[in-house]
Amino acid sequence: MVLKMLKGKIHRARITRCDIDYEGSLEIDPEIMEKAGILPYEKILVVNATNGERLETYAIAGKAGSKVFCLNGAAARKGSVGDVIIVMCFADLTEAEAASFRPRVVVLDEKNNVVACRLGKEEIS
Repeated sequence: MVLKMLKGKIHRARITRCDIDYEGSLEIDPEIMEKAGILPYEKILVVNATNGERLETYAIAGKAGSKVFCLNGAAARKGSVGDVIIVMCFADLTEAEAASFRPRVVVLDEKNNVVACRLGKEEIS
């Protein structure tokens, strides 16, 4: 049996821009992507905690250090600047792999600064 498990999560990011005239995706600061284990062009689930919207798209790397979270294309209609979002990616694991797997979780503050990084429940730097 193969299970779909949470691989990486960015918790409580704030949308910094919305650009309707773009092909589509969520632009993310690559330094934050790396901490969460999210790769460029990887499929992601974006949950807007402010308005309840959910969407699937893919991650693209923005400028390093920019703290950008920009909804692009049609996704730009699913949120507004300042909305709080959760970004998740998933992996297919066997039951044996899933038993010991721990997702990467990055928690951000209101300015998209990293305040915590975890591997499962364990704090990492």
